[in-house]
Amino acid sequence: MEHKKLAAFPRDFLWGSASAAYQIEGAYDEDGKGLSVWDNFVRIPGKTFKGTNGDIAVDHYHRYQEDVKLMAEMGMKAYRFSIAWTRIFPNGTGEVNEAGLKFYSDLIDDLLANGIEPLVTIYHWDLPQTLQDAYGGWESRQIIPDFVNYAETLFKAYGDRVKYWVSLNEQNIFTHMGWQIATHPPGKRDSKLFYQVNHHANLANAAVINKFHEMGIEGKIGPSFAYTPQYAIDANPLNVLAAENAEEMMAHFWMDVYVYGEYPIVALNYLKELGIAPTFEPGDAELLKSAKPDFMGLNFYQTATNAWNPIDGGVENKDSYQMNTTGKKGTSQDSGIPGLQKTVKNPFVETTNWDWTIDPVGLRIALRRIASRYRLPVLITENGLGEYDKLEDGHVHDDYRIDFLKKHVLAIKEAISDGVDVIGYTTWSYTDLLSWLNGYQKRYGFVYVDQDETMTGSLKRIPKDSYYWYQDVIASNGEDETLLT
Repeated sequence: MEHKKLAAFPRDFLWGSASAAYQIEGAYDEDGKGLSVWDNFVRIPGKTFKGTNGDIAVDHYHRYQEDVKLMAEMGMKAYRFSIAWTRIFPNGTGEVNEAGLKFYSDLIDDLLANGIEPLVTIYHWDLPQTLQDAYGGWESRQIIPDFVNYAETLFKAYGDRVKYWVSLNEQNIFTHMGWQIATHPPGKRDSKLFYQVNHHANLANAAVINKFHEMGIEGKIGPSFAYTPQYAIDANPLNVLAAENAEEMMAHFWMDVYVYGEYPIVALNYLKELGIAPTFEPGDAELLKSAKPDFMGLNFYQTATNAWNPIDGGVENKDSYQMNTTGKKGTSQDSGIPGLQKTVKNPFVETTNWDWTIDPVGLRIALRRIASRYRLPVLITENGLGEYDKLEDGHVHDDYRIDFLKKHVLAIKEAISDGVDVIGYTTWSYTDLLSWLNGYQKRYGFVYVDQDETMTGSLKRIPKDSYYWYQDVIASNGEDETLLT
């Protein structure tokens, strides 16, 4: 729908940005921290771009005060960061590492002292290696009480100061890439195991949300989901059905469980036909239904377009669901699952150098779909543009990022005008950081960091042009139309 006048952003709108512990902190073995699965996975030859790792990353662990100062100067209202499980429990369980608790406590206090709301992600993929070795990590139901114990420790330590919590970050991504296409830890290819692992994550997520509410903490908690809205290439009913299949299997399959505690009927029936549906134990259904998230976290980067893919003779290339890690536009392969769908190019949208579609209208569509289907407020927990940024004469002129972000901010404003309750917008990312698979070549930040694949950079922070643009957007609470057109 088109509005003659757009609604204003809420006065308390959380303008912010985001990061993840492994991608920024460094100090991978300092102050009692244990090893995570990522600390080891990146050391397998060929897994990351030029063998980059997070041993140093952008050294946020030692430079967080400098980073917070830059956030404050920008006028940021919120900062979303994750806590490394291995800093709190080096072995996943057992004795708490007080130095780890203190680091995040100091960070939270510094943020609050500068008027910045801390948004804490409990789990952003860095599982303690000891738990993976002991019982297979997410492959075992033992992960559920261990995850609850870890989360409860955080709630007790920071619940008096942190009002927004993300339980799991992109569960659909870390399970798919870890157990279906082997590009993330533990590097397995087993569809049956993938769906069982995902079920355990759903149970753990529900248990942690329940624990949060049982403790009576003043705040809100919800999962963060990587949602890629699915389109049909045209009005051919079979192509529309393919898009419906994709939406069911790649979106509803997760978000329906988060909110309603049930897997969607069509998706679960399909998995049962293939013999790969997750195994339920007594109490599972009740636990899933009991958890009530306070918001839906949305990580939005792109949309996908679909066409019919017949079960006989159709495109089958599950591996091509991997991301383009070359940064060479147009090198992504066709992908599909016979009998479900295949992805095709959308002629109406442009793409990044990593072949991600640029579709701000898709963000508006995503927000509306979530609001209408789940009746929850939405916190946009990630949205950004990864590109090759060049430092020239001490500056980074990233007009392309400004163009990307302003169109997405306008789409949020339009979604709010449509009636969607949007809590905030935390872009990805604040500083440049280590991309999980792409090293330091793919940059997202408002702040350039002198670091590259040699991992010998000065780590100097340099605000980009986009930093100053976002500063102005925040100052006007998104109401200066000249910044969005």
